[in-house]
Amino acid sequence: MLDRIALALLVIGGINWGLIGIFRFDLVAFLFGGSAAVISRIIYTLVAVSAVWCISLFFKDSRVLAVE
Repeated sequence: MLDRIALALLVIGGINWGLIGIFRFDLVAFLFGGSAAVISRIIYTLVAVSAVWCISLFFKDSRVLAVE
């Protein structure tokens, strides 16, 4: 379950970075009151922690991932 949550947060983060790169538009900052807002910083931190968590997916047995 944690793997799926982490992957979902990474997708959100990836879409946000894509928007920043292509359109200079930070969706998280727009929705939550700026990039310095507490909730925005929490979301950025959760995405970063999810990225670190997902490093472990590189080392999991692929058969285990298919079953989950």
